[in-house]
Amino acid sequence: MTASTLMAPAGRTVIVGSTGFIGRFVAEACLASGRPTYLLVRSGSISTSKSKTIKCLQDKGAVVVHGSINDQESMEKFLKENEIEVVISAVGGESISDQLVLIDAIKAVPTVKRFLPSEFGHDIDRADPVEPGLRMYNEKRKVRRRIEEIGIPYTYICCNSIAAWPYYDNTHPADVLPPLDRFQIYGDGSVKAYFVAGTDIGKFTIKTLDDARTINKKVHFRPPSNYLNINELATLWEGKIKRTLPRVTVTEDDLLAAAKEMRIPGSVVASLTHDIFIKGCQINFSIDGPTDVEICSLYPEIPFCTMDECLDEFLKKTLEVPKGIGEQMVEEAKEEVIAVKKPRQETLISGGVDKKANEEAIAVPPSTRSEALAIIA
Repeated sequence: MTASTLMAPAGRTVIVGSTGFIGRFVAEACLASGRPTYLLVRSGSISTSKSKTIKCLQDKGAVVVHGSINDQESMEKFLKENEIEVVISAVGGESISDQLVLIDAIKAVPTVKRFLPSEFGHDIDRADPVEPGLRMYNEKRKVRRRIEEIGIPYTYICCNSIAAWPYYDNTHPADVLPPLDRFQIYGDGSVKAYFVAGTDIGKFTIKTLDDARTINKKVHFRPPSNYLNINELATLWEGKIKRTLPRVTVTEDDLLAAAKEMRIPGSVVASLTHDIFIKGCQINFSIDGPTDVEICSLYPEIPFCTMDECLDEFLKKTLEVPKGIGEQMVEEAKEEVIAVKKPRQETLISGGVDKKANEEAIAVPPSTRSEALAIIA
């Protein structure tokens, strides 16, 4: 394990998983705060997109360290030699259990003052998704229990949902435009959730690092401005695109069936969507326990990016492709329309009028991006 610099000032922080969706926001915020920032990157070849992310973070002052959290001896050596004070993990679901080795390495290094394990979602001790989401949550619970057992100072970031349209079959909805053909409404669409921009997740995560009020606490993100149900979210997006879209009910049984297919990661997302928008896992408990703190109460002077502002950014993305290219992609989309079997009845809601659809198959465009281009062409 090697680093490209030697000693650094106080506040030294290493981030594991900095090339992932959440990790890059955390790394950006860490660098912006002025903290000496190290990025733990696996040795070997990586994708072009991850290489670009690393290069961008390096250009801003990050120090790249090649290694693996599975190698306890090397991790201990790196943490000690660089006197790391904060370890932040944003690893993906497939690497959650690997943090158990990292925890043992942290325990052996007295300079480490805080560990933030890979949470960045729900309070996993209160949420109760079906499989396969439950399996991932059980792995995260084991990590929590190990941290608490050996007494490492920790902060659990419970930031709830990403500020984007919550597709139940997409791993990272923030990388995809909101719907432009029809909305999929989960259940009756009345269950609310909290939506948080990636930049705010990064910003407030770093804010907690030097705050004694967040030591050994679960930090919940509940911004009132971003407390919406999926029907409200749909109406907000319709206002942006100046169109009214049909609303298709995705029932609880539909979500459970998608979860039961055990397609990874798609079924994990379906099980978590069920937990959020059917069971209300973000809002069915109070946060008044001795280990609970709420981010807006800690930092009332710092604003959140509102969901309205986040949708403005998505709207800009629909206007970034030239008209000619848009026409071509729309024509290609028409040629590539696929048939999706729909043996069950769906309820279509458009303009407040219910319409029944009981078709053997319905045409679905293969690309949301093509739908966006159809609007601006």
